[in-house]
Amino acid sequence: MSTSSVTAAQPLTPRRKRRAVLAALSAAALAVAGLATGLTAAPAYGDVPPAPGWNLQWSDDFTGPNRSLPSSANWQIDTGHSYPGGPANWGTGEIQNYTSSPDNVSLDGSGNLRITPLRDGAGNWTSSRIETRRADFKAPAGGTLRIEGRIQMPNVTGDAALGYWPAFWALGSPYRGNYWNWPGVGEFDIMENVNGINSVWGVLHCGVNPGGPCNETSGIANNRTCPGASCQSAFHTYRFEWDRSVTPNVLRWYVDDQLFHSVDQNRVGAEAWANMTDHAGYFILLNVAIGGAFPDALAGKTPTPDTVPGRPMLVDYVAVWTRGGGGNPTDPPTDPPGGGSSTLNLRSGGTLGTADGSASSVTLASAGGANYDGTPHNPQTFTSSGITRKYDGGSTQFDLFVDAGTTVANGQQVRVSYDRTGDGTWDRTETYHYFATDPVSGYEHYTQAKGLKSATGSHGDLVNGKVRVEVWSAIGSGSSTLGTGNQSVVGIPYA
Repeated sequence: MSTSSVTAAQPLTPRRKRRAVLAALSAAALAVAGLATGLTAAPAYGDVPPAPGWNLQWSDDFTGPNRSLPSSANWQIDTGHSYPGGPANWGTGEIQNYTSSPDNVSLDGSGNLRITPLRDGAGNWTSSRIETRRADFKAPAGGTLRIEGRIQMPNVTGDAALGYWPAFWALGSPYRGNYWNWPGVGEFDIMENVNGINSVWGVLHCGVNPGGPCNETSGIANNRTCPGASCQSAFHTYRFEWDRSVTPNVLRWYVDDQLFHSVDQNRVGAEAWANMTDHAGYFILLNVAIGGAFPDALAGKTPTPDTVPGRPMLVDYVAVWTRGGGGNPTDPPTDPPGGGSSTLNLRSGGTLGTADGSASSVTLASAGGANYDGTPHNPQTFTSSGITRKYDGGSTQFDLFVDAGTTVANGQQVRVSYDRTGDGTWDRTETYHYFATDPVSGYEHYTQAKGLKSATGSHGDLVNGKVRVEVWSAIGSGSSTLGTGNQSVVGIPYA
């Protein structure tokens, strides 16, 4: 959020993955609800969604009465034009006065947080900025931190949007009470947007200002269009990951589960990386600024007389998860054999393990109009072997990204098998009910919530054991796509 992204890269070509139908429905619902006029509530997605293989550390799904303030146990509200004793205009040149008025920040009564910039008769702008009370969000040693929010940017574009600057971001905890140690303490801009452009920016700020390893004040940035519906017309999910399970450590940015930006520690150097990571952690911020260095850099002085007030940013949820770390190794079971995470990604080449680091996909052959419910037919198969781990008494979990494109009446199915001793005998086999994908392009989430269709055998400790995942088309007359790489995951009940 700090004068960032002025020299961001050109947008990448979008590749639809997550449920495009949800985006379309959200856009339609917002249009019907009259959100174009700015203040009408819109339906939320629901509770914070499950994240198989991740441990939820903190969340807020913004449930409460219309016009109530966000939870004071979770959030503090910034007011005025700066922190006490901090840089003027929040260090970015933005012009609005932040307030705690429900007119600027409140729940909408439908499960969303609403931050609304307004302009009075004298031309003065107000808006809001909130930040988590917790400031200790940090990747565990050897593990990964995940910060995610489902957000609809202010639904305004063109000249009417000039000066709008919504953001979802995180600042290093040492900034609190100091306010002059930026950017060394680190800043992760998970979602930034300016001037109603159909694009999301992801940015890292670090080092010194100006210049330094993060090219301040612009930061190390990338941007891309939102998948499916535009950033402004629908909700999208924005995610940031700080991964300490790999060498070098790496930061990743996603929109609707699509990776669009990453930075590893070698790129910024040991000193800058240590300064932004070797402290207590980060706090999370949500705000809508008006004017300032970033929107001005792309459109000249903003806002203008054509800028329209009253278009809110809506936030369905914000959540923080961790995975791995501490005493639990996070390498895949095949690297090295005998160890491994309980979360296995489906990877290109038919293996299971840690994420490849980039999105990829494989094709599920058509069922050809036949019914293969419960019986694998031309499956995509993924395996991992050499696993020695204790059964933890739990059950299999999975989150598979599947898409049938515009094909009608397709369904995908999964079978997970366990060979406890690696002797070639499958001691436990679980077949889940198939998932009927919709005929709209865009990935959907097939999870264990569909329920078991059948199961044979029993779980037990793995001693040099093996896990196999088979995915196939159970019904339908067209092929489907299965996300791999850093997308589909299976959580096995072993510690």
